[in-house]
Amino acid sequence: MTSLALRRMTILALAAPLALGLTSCKQQADPAATKSTESVAKIAAPAGKAWAEVFAVTPEGGFQMGNPNAPIKLIEFGALSCSHCADFAVKGFPKLRDEYVQSGRLSFEFRPFMLNLLDLPATLLATCGSPEAVIPLSEQFWAFQPTMFENLQKAGDAQVQAAGALTPDKRFAAIARLGGMDSFFASRGIAAEQGAACLADSAKATKLVAQTQASGEKYGITGTPTFYLNGANVGTLTWETLEPLLQNAGAR
Repeated sequence: MTSLALRRMTILALAAPLALGLTSCKQQADPAATKSTESVAKIAAPAGKAWAEVFAVTPEGGFQMGNPNAPIKLIEFGALSCSHCADFAVKGFPKLRDEYVQSGRLSFEFRPFMLNLLDLPATLLATCGSPEAVIPLSEQFWAFQPTMFENLQKAGDAQVQAAGALTPDKRFAAIARLGGMDSFFASRGIAAEQGAACLADSAKATKLVAQTQASGEKYGITGTPTFYLNGANVGTLTWETLEPLLQNAGAR
């Protein structure tokens, strides 16, 4: 079974108990108008700090890294089950963090987006600890993502469907076990009891779905990763196509 077929099988098996407006993992890139500007000067971080160590939770439910007053603002609407997001995380995020965010010229905000019910347990666990851990854990999870799909394939259709039939307070824990999400996050500081409590939080899961639906309507998000650069939707981009837009906005 291919990973694409497995994703489709998993979505069909799990979608019935909790309605999600299913979206694709990629939408047509639309590099909108980000006018070329002169280079923005680097901005020093507070004494004893690095900008990549500065985190904040935003009013929209996102997680921001970097200078909160940076003149260049990048938002990623991303899904932890999305292979295009995983590709961006591996190829682009290290440079985005180490060169662009660290310069103080650019802030990066990650807004979790639920493509399907695999994203719910993954996001519940990624956001189970401190706010400053969310972006690093999400980036690490994207590297783990292929293993998650392999684990689900080994578990088989019957077990996946059985997990989807459970009540919400048990469903996400069962999905997490089948995909190996629980052990992945446990090895990165989310203790078993802590993770179990987060996975049983059906109210938070409902809130994540509501945030996704609101983002889809307000920002026109139909796929992931979708990037907003200084308020403009620049579409679903690879690192190779996004970096020139960052430079065009003055991060050079």
